[in-house]
Parts: sequence; structure tokens; C-alpha cells
Amino acid sequence: MPVLHLLRHAKSSWDEPGLDDHERPLAPRGRRAAKQLARHLEDEGIQPELVLCSSARRTVETYEAIGKALGEPQVRIEDELYAASETQLLEQVRGVPDGVGSVMLIGHNPGIQYLAVTLAGSGNELERIRVKYPTAALGTLSFDSTWVRLEPGAAALEAFWRPTKA
Repeated sequence: MPVLHLLRHAKSSWDEPGLDDHERPLAPRGRRAAKQLARHLEDEGIQPELVLCSSARRTVETYEAIGKALGEPQVRIEDELYAASETQLLEQVRGVPDGVGSVMLIGHNPGIQYLAVTLAGSGNELERIRVKYPTAALGTLSFDSTWVRLEPGAAALEAFWRPTKA
């Protein structure tokens, strides 16, 4: 059963108002949350085979902060994931080869949140993610099909983790 981990990047900095959005780094709060996330990933043994990461600086820095906890996945930094809609994200996920059992997608809201809500047909935390998908939050979904056949409502939301106030 394939597993999809949907990670919203950690909190970014707004200290430089003129900085291009794509180039915004993590804020100190985001770095602290990423450390919490790395501990959670280690505790839960979450080690995806493939990481699909937006090319934005804050998503790459989020990946770098948690990378050791993930083992040695194949990593693809993709421009197409920056500011992608849930439809665009789903198309990226559907392009994952059949032999890959688990994927972590590191991206942005609202795309990550909408994708989670779109895919999840069930799950105790579903209502919670409809309301808010905070920075550094991680949703884990499983489904009983292939990546290319993943459809709205076909996944189960297995877990939803968010950092404590850092």
C-alpha cells in the first residue's frame, strides 16, 4: 500500500520585505519547528523512498533540516512544485514510478492543504486539516492503488502531526 507524506515547509522569514518570495529563508521559529519535525520523523521511522521538494529556498531549507532523519531517499528539487495547485501537485504525484512505496512531498499552502483534503476520503484528523495546515505540519496518507491511479477521496489520512509552538 503506497504512502504519501505531505509536508508544508517550516515557517519562513519576512525580515527582508523586498526579497523575492521564492528566495525567502526559514525564520528562527521555522528552524526550531524543523528540529521538532526531524525528531518526530526519527521516532516514527518515517523514511520515504522519494522526496519531491519545491525549489523555493524555504522548502529546500526545510528538507536540509530534516534530511538526516529521512535516511537516504532519492531527492528531486522541482520548480514545478513552487506555488503549485492541488491539481498540479496531484499530477506530480501521479508521475511517481510504480515501484516506489513511499513519497514525501514538501511544498506550500494552499496546495498541500487542498491536496490532503482532496485525497483523504477518511481519517480522524481530516476536519482538523480542513481548518488549518500549519507550517511544518505533516500529513500521512495511504491508498490501495498505484500512483498513477490515485484519485480524490481514495486515500486514508493515517496521521497528522504539527509542531508545538516553538
